[in-house]
Amino acid sequence: MTTTAASPASWSELLGPRYRSATVVLAGGVGLHAVNIFLTTSLLPTAIGELGRESLYAWSATVFMVASVISSMTVSRLLTHRGALGAYLFALAPFFVGTMICAVSPTMEVLLVGRAIQGLGGGLLAGLSYAVLREALPEQLWARATALVSAMWGVGTLAGPAIGGLFAQLGLWRLAFVALAVVAAAIALIAPWALPRTERVRGGEPVPAMSLALLTLATIAISVAGILGNRTQMLVLIALGVVFIVLFVAWERRSHHRVLPQSTYTRASSLKWIYLTIAVLASGTVSEAFTPLFGQRLAGLVPFAAGFLGAMMSVGWSVTMIFSSDISRPRAQTAATIAGPVVLAAGLLVTAGLWRDDAGLGTVILWAGALAAAGAGIGLAFPHLMVAAMRSSDDEQEGAKAAAGLNTVELIAMAVGSAIAGVLVNLGAPTILTSAQLLFLGLGVIATVGVYTAYRATRHAAATSPASPRTVA
Repeated sequence: MTTTAASPASWSELLGPRYRSATVVLAGGVGLHAVNIFLTTSLLPTAIGELGRESLYAWSATVFMVASVISSMTVSRLLTHRGALGAYLFALAPFFVGTMICAVSPTMEVLLVGRAIQGLGGGLLAGLSYAVLREALPEQLWARATALVSAMWGVGTLAGPAIGGLFAQLGLWRLAFVALAVVAAAIALIAPWALPRTERVRGGEPVPAMSLALLTLATIAISVAGILGNRTQMLVLIALGVVFIVLFVAWERRSHHRVLPQSTYTRASSLKWIYLTIAVLASGTVSEAFTPLFGQRLAGLVPFAAGFLGAMMSVGWSVTMIFSSDISRPRAQTAATIAGPVVLAAGLLVTAGLWRDDAGLGTVILWAGALAAAGAGIGLAFPHLMVAAMRSSDDEQEGAKAAAGLNTVELIAMAVGSAIAGVLVNLGAPTILTSAQLLFLGLGVIATVGVYTAYRATRHAAATSPASPRTVA
């Protein structure tokens, strides 16, 4: 995708003695965040049975998402003020505290407080994993490292429900949160030996309060829309969220204190197209939340099998991302970046056409294959888009901000995508087959937009990349 990039180093170098600890800590942070999301989803029905207040069930994901988005917008400033190690330890603290609050919560209201605090830590961890990666590893390892770190979301999709289901089956849902807290503590113990103690900057840029407020309001409006049953209210809140996003972009363009790098709003820069392509690809993953339901209702799958059907997209992009990170030739990187949205769109649209009532084993296998293929599209493009964003500036502070912005863009895209998915599913109700077809058709159409944004993202990549790769001592 860029003519100035060094050839990626081998996996043995990334996982070798010199960089192994840093890789484990960075991948572990995202893995912890991802496992927590899917583990909590499988635990909540059991927790609700003990704590009551089923009416608050949907708010668990909402408060977590809103808190994650808010904290993700502060990553670059946290990194500037505390350095790589200090910022990472700072992020682990609220995640640990929030997880322990969930473990001991006597009521659903207290559990929601714990989820919000978890979200603050999780948003920081996910964003820092990309931003700190720039500081902890040499540039030739970025593609493989981002692939490995991002693949942790696939691990979370598989491991989270399995672990959560096991603890729920044993009636020990609180111990699942304790186990997460123990893992967070272990990562905190390894981090001082793994991460660089980068320079701290006192003062620095002021907090972009208006940008944060507008994006927070957008996230709240869109996230709440996703849990409403009333179609009119849902559409109104989505429209309100879009208005706040437009106002956010307008403010950022003319403000001196931004959440995203200045080059995002520069005509000649490819960064805005990189972010838009990542947003389109990320929005395709929201189908995973509904696929298990479709599998159970349309094919009579047991919950365990339906859960694995829902994870097929994650399997597809996690595996493909590892192989795509091996691509080093600029033209091949460009081809992979543009092919990603094409494959994603094709997989989603094919899946839309494959949904059937009373489906047999053969049809289920076709569903699984089409979903994995759709996920492969995400895996093809993601490593190259992420590395391109991290290389988008010679300035260390702007580069760190570009890397931190990756997670914010993903989270916003997933929030918007989830709300749109909710509307599409409700439009198909009460027929589950129509809901499934509309959802995948709609997401497939959105994915086709990514073909154009990916093309634009590759046009100026060489012009906006630094002249030579960085190295880490």
